[in-house]
Amino acid sequence: TGKSSLITSLVKDVFVTAKIQPTLPQITIPPSLGTPENVTTTIVDTSALPQERVALNKEIRKSNVILLVYSDHYSYERAGLFWIPHFRSLGVNVPVVLCANKSDLATGNDSAAQVVEDEMLPLMAEFKEVDSCIRTSAREHHNINEVFFLCQKAVTHPIAPLFDSKESALKPAAVSALKRVFYLCDRDQDGYLNDNEIHAFQTKCFGKPLGEEDLDNIKQTVSKMSRDSVTEKGINQQGFLLLNKVFAEKGRHETVWIILRTFHYTDSLSLKDSFLHPKFDVPPFSSAELSPSGYRFFVDLFLLFDKDNDGGLSPSELNALFAPTPGLPAPWADSSFPSSTVRNEANYITLQGWLAQWSMTTFTSPATTLAYLAYLGFEHPDPRSTTTTALQLTKARKRRKRPGRVERNVLHAYILGGPSAGKSALLDSFLARPFSPTYHPTIKPRTAVNSVELPGGKQCYLILEELGELEPAILENHAKLDACDILVYTYDSSDPDSFSHISDLRAKHPHLDDLPALYVALKADRDKTTQRAEVQPEDYTSGLSMSKPLHVSVTWESISELFVRIAEVAVWPSTGFPKSEEEVGDRTNLYIALGAVVCAGAAFVAIWRRVGKE
Repeated sequence: TGKSSLITSLVKDVFVTAKIQPTLPQITIPPSLGTPENVTTTIVDTSALPQERVALNKEIRKSNVILLVYSDHYSYERAGLFWIPHFRSLGVNVPVVLCANKSDLATGNDSAAQVVEDEMLPLMAEFKEVDSCIRTSAREHHNINEVFFLCQKAVTHPIAPLFDSKESALKPAAVSALKRVFYLCDRDQDGYLNDNEIHAFQTKCFGKPLGEEDLDNIKQTVSKMSRDSVTEKGINQQGFLLLNKVFAEKGRHETVWIILRTFHYTDSLSLKDSFLHPKFDVPPFSSAELSPSGYRFFVDLFLLFDKDNDGGLSPSELNALFAPTPGLPAPWADSSFPSSTVRNEANYITLQGWLAQWSMTTFTSPATTLAYLAYLGFEHPDPRSTTTTALQLTKARKRRKRPGRVERNVLHAYILGGPSAGKSALLDSFLARPFSPTYHPTIKPRTAVNSVELPGGKQCYLILEELGELEPAILENHAKLDACDILVYTYDSSDPDSFSHISDLRAKHPHLDDLPALYVALKADRDKTTQRAEVQPEDYTSGLSMSKPLHVSVTWESISELFVRIAEVAVWPSTGFPKSEEEVGDRTNLYIALGAVVCAGAAFVAIWRRVGKE
């Protein structure tokens, strides 16, 4: 069939008339010769003799692409009846480039178009492995470089994941990926790529903007296929997909691959794992938060998709926003989003609630936030940077009992207490929900997150979590407790049996003493009653040298002061420990101060004596 002559002509760049050996040794083409994607290519010549079949099968299994060469009717018939079925029998699933060699021997009736229609297209239609086809001639040096370029391109820019030749359509995975690309390039989210957006897209993918003539030609091409896909606003999503379908049909699928790889897609049309999950380790006693650029990104995203400017994201607007993602983040479903954060009168999440929800997600699962930053198109001005620039680590807090401020903007509080103590109503009040007298026991853990303004004007995000029936398990989980900033012990001041739950809880879990705490008497709008406990709440806290319980009611407007107090204790954790322990626990600063006073006094005396002598 002349396959060895093809290889020789490629290497020598001329047709070799002398007799060549039946099977040539392996040849390696370095990347410097302009190969696609700068890859190294190894060409292995093979023999079809029966006695060489074992060696042949071994090489076939090792191959990334197969160049199947025929030169007459017999070898053409063998291609479809023997060779391709043989490749399948070996379990090989690699692209096949079909080559009609010795085109110089073709008769006048065998035009290129006729050969393609009569020979090549039927095989391409029958066997999905056939990636492309070409006519060559080693004698005339016709399409020699091109045939090996096709082999290289079949590996570096495979058509199979993109295009279904039988259906003459882009495959679903390719359509999904290209829809996400369109979404990310449609900066104003009006459903069209305008001229500026097309130029930005072209520059990002190919390093330079389109010329006006080229842009007009693209619009005309799309308009001919679908008149509605091109308007004064630009090219819509359907037109963008049609354009890429044309690229795939016309053998320019490397263009589609350049686009997809620019947007971090792999050969299997999934996003790169290193792009979705970049390395980001949170050290012990530290936490993850959004950086200023991360908050800016989520603010801009909210404003972009709040199409009606009502200050909230409706379900349809949320669906549009999360279109290029797998859907709502899994942790959001666990926290019963959107009931976990701030909503407006129409029950739509507000900007305040949106930022609070992402603050909580970043705190509890930074990997989730990083993945969604990638899905939603976060980009840092420095192209070498990753999505990790949208996050930042807090300073480790190891010694909570030592006086000082915790450098955190997101704080986590566990709300503990017996059944019907008012914990759920407290969470509802935190989110400005109306009070409901109906009691609903909490089974699963429930969270509420909102922003709180500390004295001095600094804003932080506070996560309140009610543990439900998992309370005993969570309180034994030291990793969970390490992530918690404060324990809020609550009881119903009108229920005589309510406070005993707290005293029993602390007795059962003595390690809870290692966390800052605040005691809160809820339902203070009702008549206060004496607790059936060995010690009354005020005496209990006094015995611990702790502040007395705060008496509050969710029906009072002053309830907001409680949330500020919780945040304050979380930020200044030493204020949440018994005072006696605080004084005994760390007197280093006192010793240093006393030492400084003594040294200063001694120095003063020495100077005074010296002056007196003079």
